[in-house]
Amino acid sequence: MTTATAKTTKFRVMGREELKAKIDRKEKFHLWNVLSPEYYKPEANIPGSRWVQVSEVPAKVRELGLKKTDEIVTYCGCLECPSSAQAAEKLVSMGFTKVSAYEGGIKDWGEAGLPFVKL
Repeated sequence: MTTATAKTTKFRVMGREELKAKIDRKEKFHLWNVLSPEYYKPEANIPGSRWVQVSEVPAKVRELGLKKTDEIVTYCGCLECPSSAQAAEKLVSMGFTKVSAYEGGIKDWGEAGLPFVKL
């Protein structure tokens, strides 16, 4: 598996504490669950997020009219899941400058006892 930490990339890897702090401070950023339909569960989303499957990233960017300076954090199922890094790489390749991947994803969030929301 290739992760953001294993190669030179222009997106940051974000940890759980940093993401939770951003949510708690009500910072303005986009939080995307990028799991594919076969792994996505509507009841397992981090608060404040939306579902944008990795294959739909370019279309969603156009649909939302995002600016290249908008902050976007991607997440998926767990460290072993490559989707968060893949989505972050797509965003960087599209010219986005404030991209992070929360690679611990749903598994890490849930293991910390943090809440999920249904989308």
